Amino acid sequence: MAGLSFEVLVDDTLASISSAPELIGVVKKRILSLINDFEDSNWRYPKFQSYLWDNIAQTALSERERSALVDQSHSTLIAAAQNLRLTDNDTIGQGSEIAEVFLYGLMRHHFGALPVVPKIFYKQNAQDNAKGADSVHIVVDGDDFTLWFGEAKFYNSISDYRLDSIVTSVINSLTTDKLKKENAIITSVSDLDGLPLTTALRTKIKAALDNRESIDGLKPKIHIPILLLHECALTSKAKDLTESYKAEIIAFHKERAQAYFLKQISASGAVHKYSDINFHIILFPVPSKEKIVDAFVKAVTFYKGQK
Repeated sequence: MAGLSFEVLVDDTLASISSAPELIGVVKKRILSLINDFEDSNWRYPKFQSYLWDNIAQTALSERERSALVDQSHSTLIAAAQNLRLTDNDTIGQGSEIAEVFLYGLMRHHFGALPVVPKIFYKQNAQDNAKGADSVHIVVDGDDFTLWFGEAKFYNSISDYRLDSIVTSVINSLTTDKLKKENAIITSVSDLDGLPLTTALRTKIKAALDNRESIDGLKPKIHIPILLLHECALTSKAKDLTESYKAEIIAFHKERAQAYFLKQISASGAVHKYSDINFHIILFPVPSKEKIVDAFVKAVTFYKGQK
């Protein structure tokens, strides 16, 4: 398994980094800021692409397919590529699958999560399992668990107007009907049974996700990681991983995280027990979205041709 090889700049509660009165004491909202490094004065595109492909099978294959292809890395890449779309209807959002794959990697390596529903895999099927969260994970803590419903975006800007669309998407995902639908998907697919869980914990998870149970009791266990891969002028100008560059990114990401959560809080009135839910905004800057998308599409095309 590939490790998390990107430097963490910020990993803290919003309350610890914010001076906004509305955010004082807010501990269930966190910011995670990460960056790639440089080589020969160039941002390390190959390292980023390698990270995607090291994690691709987790997102594009079912648990059964992954198990069948264990120790067959080339075959795994070919099989995974068959389940990847090459374009999006929304050209602004093109590259959404890159963000989904990247979030899966972060969930595994930073948060120690277990994948439950590989959304890219299910998007290729007619079972309608792809709607809702971009990723679903479980994090095990002893004999208990938390449930993570991820949002993953790849934008050419994280200015305020882009933050508005993310807030809308997150708030819409938190309705009782949508949360119960996600829970039903988790318990209906076989992937949960393939995870390395004790029988007692698996039974506990399924009981908690039972649609006959009130969603209210589950909300303190729900975490929403919101990944924003974003094109960044500071990063496109940088040539080296200097302390001044890091300081600029930290300041920018803290400001954007505060702006995002202020918008989300103001839009949260319709979400019952909103304050019980945990949120994590994850920010990762890139110098050129177009270059990353083009390289990814070429790689997918190559692997698709290997079948």
